[in-house]
Amino acid sequence: MRRMRNVKIVATLGPASNTYEMIRALHEAGADVFRLNMSHGSHAEIAERHAMIRKVETDLGSTIAILADLQGPKLRVGVFANGEEELEDGASFRLDLAEDEGDVSRVTLPHPEIFAALEPGSHLLVNDGKIRLKVEKCGKDFADCKVITGGTISNRKGVNVPDVVLPLAALSDKDRADLEFVCELGVDWLALSFVQRPKDVTEARELCRGRAAILSKIEKPAAVTSFEEILAVSDGIMVARGDLGVELPVQNVPPIQKRLIRRCRSAAKPVIVATQMLESMIESPMPTRAEVSDVATAIYEGSDAIMLSAESAAGDYPIEAVTTMNNVAIEVESDPTYTEIIEASRTAKRETVADGIVAAAREIAETTNIKAICCFTSSGATALLTARERPRVPIIAMTSYKSTARRLALTWGTKCVLTGELERFKQAVVNAARAARAGGYADENDQILVTAGVPFNTPGTTNILRVAPCDERLIYNTDPE
Repeated sequence: MRRMRNVKIVATLGPASNTYEMIRALHEAGADVFRLNMSHGSHAEIAERHAMIRKVETDLGSTIAILADLQGPKLRVGVFANGEEELEDGASFRLDLAEDEGDVSRVTLPHPEIFAALEPGSHLLVNDGKIRLKVEKCGKDFADCKVITGGTISNRKGVNVPDVVLPLAALSDKDRADLEFVCELGVDWLALSFVQRPKDVTEARELCRGRAAILSKIEKPAAVTSFEEILAVSDGIMVARGDLGVELPVQNVPPIQKRLIRRCRSAAKPVIVATQMLESMIESPMPTRAEVSDVATAIYEGSDAIMLSAESAAGDYPIEAVTTMNNVAIEVESDPTYTEIIEASRTAKRETVADGIVAAAREIAETTNIKAICCFTSSGATALLTARERPRVPIIAMTSYKSTARRLALTWGTKCVLTGELERFKQAVVNAARAARAGGYADENDQILVTAGVPFNTPGTTNILRVAPCDERLIYNTDPE
C-alpha cells in the first residue's frame, strides 16, 4: 500500500478500535503503526488486538509496526474520607505515609521514595498540574506543603515531581511482566514511560534481549537534561508532550520538541511527536485550526511520525482522525516551504563509508532523473541513514528480515519490501528494479539508485552505490556478477 507522504502515522488502539474491521479501516486510512497501551487492557485483550493487526497485515500484503507502550511507575495519592476536598490557595497540606483516609489537611502518598528525594522548595503537581504544592518541610515519611494553586483533589489523583530525579526504576513489576509478555507475543517497538536516565533504557534492553527495538518517551525534565545520553542507548524517541507540559512551563515545550527532533534526525533514530495532536476529534468530526497547525508543525520540523492517542483509541471519530492526519501530511509535504525547511535543517555527517554513500545517493538522486533509492539492509541501519538525508525521492528498503521491515515502518519515508536471501549483487539490482516497478515508483525506462553491502546480510557493510536501469535486460547485459 503506497502512501503519498513520508511522515508516518501512529494510531493507538482501544475500545473505539477493537475490531478487525476498524483496524483494517484505520490502516487503509493511513495508520502505519499501531500502539498497544499497556495501561489499559488485559494480556488476553492485548493478544487479541495483536492478532488482528497481523491478520490485517497479511490480508492487505502490508508491513505494519506494533508499538507496545509500557505504563511505567504511576505515582498517586490515596483516598479521601469524603471522596474529594477543596484545597484553598495559601493553605497548608500534608502528604505522608499514614494509611488513614485523607481530609482537607492531609492525604496518603504511598511512595516513600518520593519523600527520600524531596527537599524544601521542591514542587509537587497533582491532577495533571491543576494543583501545585510547594514543600516547606519534609522528612522520610512526610512533606508539609503550602498550596500554591488550589483546586479539587480527589481519590487516587496522579502526582508529578518535576524538580528532582526520583530513585524510581522506570520498570515496575507490572511493566516487567508486560515487557516479557509483549516480547514473546512479537511486538516491534517497546516504549518506556517516565525515563529519567540512560540506566532506565539499558535495563529494559537487557530484559528485551533483542526481541523489540527500544523507544524512550521523553516526558520528564530529567530526561530532557540527560537527553544526549538517553538518545545514545535508545533506538528511537517519543516526545511525549502530556507529562512534559505538566512538569515544565508550557512555553518550554515547543523549543524542546524542535531541538529533540533535530537531534534524533542527526543521530538517524526515528522520533514520534505525541499527545493531544487532534484532541478535539475525540468528540468532534472536525479538528480545530490550532490542532491542524500543531500537526503541521511537527511535520515541518521533520519528525518521523505523529501519533493519535485517545482520538483513535476511545474517540467517536477514529477513522476521521487518521484521515485528517494523512491529509495534513500530504498537504504540508507538497508545500515548497517544507522542502526548504527540511533541507536547511540537514546536518552533514560524514564519519563512515555508509554515511558517505547515503549522502551521495541523495545528491545524485536530486540532481538527475532518479526515481527511487533502493537500499538493501539487514539491521535497518542503512535505511535509517538514508532517511536521515530526507531525500526528495522515495526510499525503498529491501530486507530479508520481516522484523527489520516492521521496525522501519516507523521511519520517515521508508517503503519496506521483503526480498529473499541474496548472494550476488546483480540479483540485488534486479530485485530492486522489480520492487520499484511493482510499487509504481518507476517504469522500465527509468533509473533507480541501489545501495548495498557486500558480503550480503552482514550489518554495517554498506559499500556499494549503483545507478541502475529498471529494464532487467539492461541489468543483465551490463551489471557485474
